Amino acid sequence: MFFGSIPALVTPFAAGRVDEALFRDFVVWQIDQGSDGLVPCGTTGEAATLTDAEHRRLIEIAVEVARGKVPVIAGCGSNNTAHAIELTRAARDAGADAALHVPPYYNRPNQDGIYAHLAAVAGEGIPIVLYNVPARTITDIAVETMAKLAELPNVVAVKDATGNLARISAQREACGADFVQLSGNDDMALGFNAMGGVGCISVTANVAPRLCSEFQKAMRDKRWDEALALQDRLFPLHAALFTDASPGPVKYALNKVRADFPAELRLPMTEASAASKAAVDAALAHAGLI
Repeated sequence: MFFGSIPALVTPFAAGRVDEALFRDFVVWQIDQGSDGLVPCGTTGEAATLTDAEHRRLIEIAVEVARGKVPVIAGCGSNNTAHAIELTRAARDAGADAALHVPPYYNRPNQDGIYAHLAAVAGEGIPIVLYNVPARTITDIAVETMAKLAELPNVVAVKDATGNLARISAQREACGADFVQLSGNDDMALGFNAMGGVGCISVTANVAPRLCSEFQKAMRDKRWDEALALQDRLFPLHAALFTDASPGPVKYALNKVRADFPAELRLPMTEASAASKAAVDAALAHAGLI
């Protein structure tokens, strides 16, 4: 159902407002450049600062533009189960192909609470992609909890951003080989796929969609030497995009690649530091993007 290069889309802002026309054009560009799916309203999309109305509208636009060409996995995470359900229903009603859900952050439930929260959103009649990112949520979906969730008919995949490659094999054993595993870390995507993953929900694909698509296709075709060459070409960019708080560096990079795309962020996010910008510039040149 989900595979390949799937950008975690940035959200364009102009004078503090969501620029819907530019977002629409950005989605068209991503599809034309070969992206295999779209994730609006994720972490990179600054979902934490979107109003519910903006959140719903961005998902609607992504679905309208995609028109079934590629799947739309809508970010719907919340640490409030009732709110997570509301966002999931809105994504379902907008026609999204799946909802992406983190375990609750800040309030730090135990594994029973994590299971109950994610099982509740899975009851809304839309496929669920789990998003395990302990560095941001503090909570971790344990392998045993994920296996229990994978027994639910609507829980179909995980975006794994634990940074622990051994988890792929453990989850493959616990959840079954058909459970879709997507990397949440661009820099680990090569090893992730070699161990049983099938793609990446990517930050770098915002800036280099064609290269990220070619990289993922090379791995699907078992052209590992080509994939390694592309990894070497992209790795400095993967690193540079996290030299300051994301998505500051990625919005700066995107503005360098597409001058029509502003680098504006919403507080509390601020623009990338001078050192981060220098790292991004060098990485873009290394990748042949500028």
